[in-house]
Amino acid sequence: MINDILQQLTQADEQLLLFLNGMHTTFGDYFWFAFTGKFIWVPMYAALLYVVLRSSQRKTALFVVLAIALTITLADQTCATVIRPVVARLRPSNLENPLSEFIHIVNGKRGGMYGFPSCHATNSFGLAFMVMYLFRNRWLTTFILIWAALNSYSRLYLGVHYPGDILVGTIVGFCAASVVYFLFCLVAKQKKVELKQPQYFIYTGVLTVIGIAGYALFMTL
Repeated sequence: MINDILQQLTQADEQLLLFLNGMHTTFGDYFWFAFTGKFIWVPMYAALLYVVLRSSQRKTALFVVLAIALTITLADQTCATVIRPVVARLRPSNLENPLSEFIHIVNGKRGGMYGFPSCHATNSFGLAFMVMYLFRNRWLTTFILIWAALNSYSRLYLGVHYPGDILVGTIVGFCAASVVYFLFCLVAKQKKVELKQPQYFIYTGVLTVIGIAGYALFMTL
C-alpha cells in the first residue's frame, strides 16, 4: 500500500517536472540560468545588510545578521549533509537517471548527483521566512517570498530538481527559520525589528530582476 502511494507520488513528480521543464524558450534559458546564480544576488543581500545596520542598534543588528547566517547554514547543512546522502535520489538531469534524456538542459548544467531536497529552495525559503519573522513588513515579506518561489522555480526550469525536491526544501527552510527565530527571541529578547526604508532592499532586488531580463532579451535578439 505504502509502496503504491510512493510510486504514484514519484510518477506525478516526474510528470509535473516534464511539463514545467518542457515550457522553455531561448529567452527563458538565458533568464533562468542567470536568475539561479548565487553571485547575481550579492547586491540585494548587501542592501539588506545596509538596511539592517541603518535601522538597528549595533547589538540588535549583530543578532539579526547572526540569525540570518545561522538559518541559512542550518538549512543548507540539513539539506546537503543530512538528508541528501540518506535519501540518495538522483537528480532528473543526472545522466544515470533514465529520465535525463527527456530533460531540457541549459548550458550543460546538470548539478551534482543527488538533488533531494533542493538546497536552493531550502536556503531561499529559509532566508525568506526569517525575514518575515524578524521584520513583519508586508511588502518586504511579499517580495522575499515571491523571490524565493522564483528562485526555486528556476531549478525546475533548468531540470536539476523535481517539484518534490522544491517542496521538501521549502519545508526544511521553514523549519530552520522557525528554530533560529525561537532562539533569536530568547537571546535578543525581542520578537521583531523595525526597519527604516526597507524599500532599498526591495528596489535592489527588483532592479536585479530587470537587469537579468534585459540581459536575457539582449542575448535572445
